Order: sequence, then C-alpha cells, then structure tokens
Amino acid sequence: MIADTTASPAITRDESRALFAQTMGLVAITTAFFALGAYLGRDMAYQWGWLWFIAALVCLVALNGAVRRSEQLAIGLLLTFGLVMGLATAPTIAYYVSTNPQAVWQAGGATALFIAGFGAAGYATRRDLSNLARLLFVALLGLIIFGIVTIFVRIPNGDLIYAVLGLIIFAGFTMIDFQRIRRSRDIRVAPMLAAAIFLDILNVFLFFLRIFARR
Repeated sequence: MIADTTASPAITRDESRALFAQTMGLVAITTAFFALGAYLGRDMAYQWGWLWFIAALVCLVALNGAVRRSEQLAIGLLLTFGLVMGLATAPTIAYYVSTNPQAVWQAGGATALFIAGFGAAGYATRRDLSNLARLLFVALLGLIIFGIVTIFVRIPNGDLIYAVLGLIIFAGFTMIDFQRIRRSRDIRVAPMLAAAIFLDILNVFLFFLRIFARR
C-alpha cells in the first residue's frame, strides 16, 4: 500500500514528528477535497460513480510513482485523488443524506473515534505489525468475495456481517499505517502515507454507515 522506505536515510525524532504532522495535515486537506467532490456529485447518477472510481485508482497508481520525483506533483495527485473519490462515492452518500441523515452523522463520529483509537494504538506499539499486512490483504479479498456473494445469495444479516468484518480488517490496516508513519525513514512519503490513512478513514466510514443505516 505504501512505497518502500528501507533504503532512505534515517530521520531525527523532530523530523519524525514533522512527518506525522505533515501526513495528518494532508489527510485533513484530502478529506476536505473528498467532501467537495461528494457535494459536487450529489446529483450524479450511480453509473458515473464507477467511472470516477477508475479515475481514482489511476491517481493512486500515479501518486505511488510520483512520490519520490516531485513533492508538488505527489500532493497534487493526492488532492485530486480525494476529489475524485468524493465524486465516486457521491451518489451513495447523497442517498443516505436524503433518507437517513442521522446515520451519516453517527457514522462520522464513530469513524473519528475508531481512527483515533486504533491509530494511536498502532503509532504507540513497539511490536512490528508489518507481518499482518499480507494476512489482512487476503482477508480483504475474502471480504470482497463475500460481498459479491451477498448480492446474489440471501444471507441472514449478511450486510451487518460484511460491515463488522470490514471494520475488523481496517482496524488492522489503520494500526499498520500509523505505525508506518513512526517507522518511516523518508519524509517525502508523506503524501502516500496520507493516501493510505485516508482510504482507511473512508472505508471505516462506509462500514459504519451500513451499520447505523440499518436502524
């Protein structure tokens, strides 16, 4: 998910703190661009969401290649990624806002607490969590398959099971990504770290939205 930094020169504790501040600042700005995209695309048809989602993947791949070449380009791609992801999910968010606005606010609050809790745990722990990344990725693929199955096969409480399993998986991803901030040896990777954490936040929000909307 994040560019390899093992070959980069070590940074001081102050630089590590600066990396954390820069990364979280980029996460906040990316989230603002996401909100802007969600607002601009609120009346867009669902079919357009898939097109914007593909565009977001292109931005993410380009970001991974640009992170060591140009900081300005990497940040520009990160913000574009946030905007396009907002457009991609705009129809879904607009639906919940119009039918169950309380669920949206509840999901937002729960997401903030979730990310703060697991992010702090991941940043503070001294145990190496990187070995869990492959296991979590396999679990994520399994979750995607399960989600596809629930489209065609009726499973009791399948939507709730899907959301709860997703939260468990992204609790792990959140801890890993925050630990990578502390262990990173190259301050230039801040945009890529921000993209990873933003994706954690977005997925957690969507899972909580499924749970609270059931009410």
